[in-house]
Amino acid sequence: MVAARQEMNLLFSAWSNDQVNLAKVQLISVPLVTGVATYSVQSNVVMILDTYITRNAGTVNATDLVISPLSRTEYASLANKQISGQPTQFWFNRIPPAQTITLYPVPDSSGPYVLNYYVCTQMEDANLPGGETPDISYRWLDAFVAGLAHRMAAIYAPELEDKRKLEALASWKTAATQDTENVNLSISPSIRTYYPR
Repeated sequence: MVAARQEMNLLFSAWSNDQVNLAKVQLISVPLVTGVATYSVQSNVVMILDTYITRNAGTVNATDLVISPLSRTEYASLANKQISGQPTQFWFNRIPPAQTITLYPVPDSSGPYVLNYYVCTQMEDANLPGGETPDISYRWLDAFVAGLAHRMAAIYAPELEDKRKLEALASWKTAATQDTENVNLSISPSIRTYYPR
């Protein structure tokens, strides 16, 4: 049972790295403070997806503006990181345990602003003595069983490991294919400035 719990947790860790898992997506909203660029991000966040700023939240004049990510190198290359304005970009510093999101430009006083971002979170650890249900949605049950069987075969039945691996990969592919948003893909050229001046 100890080996099974360890292998479940390693399987969940691998799946957290193979994001996006729709069951683990959540929206986080953070009121921004004038002059403050950096905000803490929960330690269970694996990645940040869509990010947008709401200006004048809670009023009839509320507007949303999608902001884009910066790499560490791009953020480091900004000459003046203290310029203030409505944020249009962010850098997600993923170095644990103190993950942060830093906005650019630094929020000014023409808000109030709210930072909204969708995140993928890691799966909860297995706790077999507690008799809990695995932290997965229904469409992932077959992939979970096949993945755990593959991991257990590596320990207790190495002669079956290759067969279990093929089944685990096929089950994972089916679940991952179904774990998507069914929307049309639309590509259009940028013909005007997106960000307000």
